[in-house]
Amino acid sequence: MDRVEEIEAAIDGLPPEEFRRIAQWFRERDQALWNAQLDADSQSHKLDFLFDEAEAESSQGLLRDWPPAR
Repeated sequence: MDRVEEIEAAIDGLPPEEFRRIAQWFRERDQALWNAQLDADSQSHKLDFLFDEAEAESSQGLLRDWPPAR
């Protein structure tokens, strides 16, 4: 059994409250990793194309309000 399988087995044995705590920890950790990756991509200019696309669409009048007006 490898480490991941051991961890999975341990998680399977948790009572509901402890499972909720570990699930919340995973969600928070995943979000922190996502934010760090987004920050790194932004600082390395990997996302600049999104600004370029938005500026081009704006100059062509293609942008709409979000959420759409009802």
